[in-house]
Amino acid sequence: MWNPPSNHYTPLNIYSYFVGPNPPTSVNPSLKYPTISKTAFLSPFTFIVGDVTIRKNTFIAPFVSIRADEGTPFYIGRNTNLQDGVILHGLKDKYMEVNDMKFSIYIGDGVSCAHGSMIHGPCRVDDHVFIGFHAIVYNAWIGEGSFISKDSVVTGGVKLKPNSFVPPGASIDTQEKANVLSQVPINEEKFAKEVQRVNQEFPSAYSLFFGKNRCSCGVCC
Repeated sequence: MWNPPSNHYTPLNIYSYFVGPNPPTSVNPSLKYPTISKTAFLSPFTFIVGDVTIRKNTFIAPFVSIRADEGTPFYIGRNTNLQDGVILHGLKDKYMEVNDMKFSIYIGDGVSCAHGSMIHGPCRVDDHVFIGFHAIVYNAWIGEGSFISKDSVVTGGVKLKPNSFVPPGASIDTQEKANVLSQVPINEEKFAKEVQRVNQEFPSAYSLFFGKNRCSCGVCC
């Protein structure tokens, strides 16, 4: 029988995250390690490999997979949250340009990627975008402040203008479809801002909960 510790309110981080270099392959032969801000929080069961940059106060929830082992590099900005089960992966030699730099995946500041969403490079997600539950973004540029509703798909090399609203279940796979999208409704804008507000509190709160010293093995810290 398992006996809880005397302070049974303290979480046991025995299944911690894994952070490491990409495996050497013909596609990506150079080993590169992630660069992660000390103020970001990585939940247990998170997997991050390769040339990945994660900036300040970003929250990475459980079961997030960030694999820069084919398409690379990835960039994740400040105050962003990747919720449970989010997947980031990219195709080799396919890029988006941001400030004269090339990225397989670029995610800006204050972005929310809701549970089960997939962001597949090449793609660019500008600041303050909301990507809904189980939505897919692949080979697309999402303009600042846009709202991608649940179960929708944005692909086909499209560019969404700022504050675009993608309805639930929609498939935006041509520029013609992207051009006629309406602006984000007020109620959805408020929802996205509230999600962002709550998730910005998580990195510091969870860091206190689990303690400052955590490592990939999940045993010694």
